[in-house]
Amino acid sequence: MTPHAAGQPLAGLKGALRYVRAYRDHVFVVKVGGDVVADPHGLDQVATQVGLLHSLGIRIVLVHGGGPQASALSRRLGKEPEMVAGRRVTDDAALEVAKMVFSGTVNLDLLCALRRHGVQGVGLSGVDADLLTATRRPPVEVKDDSGVTRTVDYGHVGDIASVDGRVLTTLLEHRFVPVVCSLAGDRDGHVFNVNADTVAERIAIALKAQKLVFLTGVPGVLRDRDDPSSLVAFADPDDLQQLMADGRLAGGMRPKVEACIRAATGGVERTHIIDGRVADSLLQEVFTGAGAGTMIVGKKEKQSYLGAELAE
Repeated sequence: MTPHAAGQPLAGLKGALRYVRAYRDHVFVVKVGGDVVADPHGLDQVATQVGLLHSLGIRIVLVHGGGPQASALSRRLGKEPEMVAGRRVTDDAALEVAKMVFSGTVNLDLLCALRRHGVQGVGLSGVDADLLTATRRPPVEVKDDSGVTRTVDYGHVGDIASVDGRVLTTLLEHRFVPVVCSLAGDRDGHVFNVNADTVAERIAIALKAQKLVFLTGVPGVLRDRDDPSSLVAFADPDDLQQLMADGRLAGGMRPKVEACIRAATGGVERTHIIDGRVADSLLQEVFTGAGAGTMIVGKKEKQSYLGAELAE
């Protein structure tokens, strides 16, 4: 190896050092999309990167969905899933599928991937230790992706009423990585399907996380959903509200963007939407100034970030 070639990784390591110092002992909430988990190579990539962050003293909470897996199982059982504005309508049959897939197959797949990389994960649902208390969502007026406003009964879908993060704090203090699926319970023991993006956002706010990262199957927020080169690399809530008002964000991206806006205005310093299938995208987003996708911050943090970038 030439001295020049050897110097490149060393320079990268030195550049990452300031981030390592800044993030040690802080909490990152990382939401892994079901499409990422469904790809064995992508799943292994995520586990590798989480293992590295964990080894550097960063406290990681993984939250996952399982939408593609749930849809696939529903179809195998003869039932076509129904989605409205990126959110799943959950009738009795769909709830049984969600329980099997979210707290079963997907959660266990993530735990096994982490174990292969020496990370001790602990699988949880929002029902465990009263982590997430939810109430059944009443019928609501929703503007669907076609722009039509209609009343939708989402069935066994819950809205999070409270988060009790004690079980997560206990696990993090003992160097475990909680792996949380998107099911919650009410005080009467009913189980609800809760949007995983919302679960990640509420947990990030409750734990005062420094970062909330969404690992998705797309490059980030796009001004034109059919053009990857239209990536929005940096935005604040006003920017994203405008994109939604213009109808540029649809399907599963809408709940993610809405969650990022709430988190950014709820005390989480920085939120990110990146392609979790791309090699080392999480590390690139965390440890480089250029990043790998879309970073979303509140107005105050935006001014601070831009000031720091100009100072460099």
